[in-house]
Amino acid sequence: MREKITTSGQPSAAQLTALKAADVTTIINLAPHDHPRSLKDEAAICAGLGLNYIHIPVAFDTPRQSDYDRFRRAMDSHAHDHVHVHCIVNARVSAFFYRYDQETGLLSEADARTRMQAIWNPGGVWAEFIGDMTRTGEDHLYAGRDYPRFGDE
Repeated sequence: MREKITTSGQPSAAQLTALKAADVTTIINLAPHDHPRSLKDEAAICAGLGLNYIHIPVAFDTPRQSDYDRFRRAMDSHAHDHVHVHCIVNARVSAFFYRYDQETGLLSEADARTRMQAIWNPGGVWAEFIGDMTRTGEDHLYAGRDYPRFGDE
């Protein structure tokens, strides 16, 4: 199933078209629509391409269990689809998949962590969200660079 899941930061309209051409059938967006780097009218673009579009806006400074529960339900509902999940810089997505891949047995904890840490190493509320209590008092590390606590997301 993992081969039917792709992730990224915010795709452009042209990239959504390319995803459709690559047999993606469902787009899950974890970023709020009011983010300055979000794609305006993404839902309409997806509808025009015949893509299922699911929007689960996750506030970067307050990820909630209920957000993750909605994500799990969406992934379960589209388990046989080719799904592309995105946010703005792939941080929300990688943290959600860190949990999801382990809970579903798609990846071991070590492999899930390696995949997430290729994007970032969450601190603060995101460390708590993924269950890494050793980093709850730390700032996020993005691909080896320090950023402010709530980052550029």
